[in-house]
Amino acid sequence: GVFGKREELADGRIITVDDNYIRNHIEEPQKNVVKGFSPVMPTYKGQLSESEMNALIAYIKSLK
Repeated sequence: GVFGKREELADGRIITVDDNYIRNHIEEPQKNVVKGFSPVMPTYKGQLSESEMNALIAYIKSLK
């Protein structure tokens, strides 16, 4: 339920959770970590096809 919402990152920046943020976070989860969360997610860079990535982003966007 965070798609489209603004989130504060650990470094103090404010971002809007959009398709690009989700894609980048799946591929490089150690970058742009939301404040209050530990960067423990593994990277999925190179492990998902473009269609799988798009499906995953669509699924995350649908969560309320």
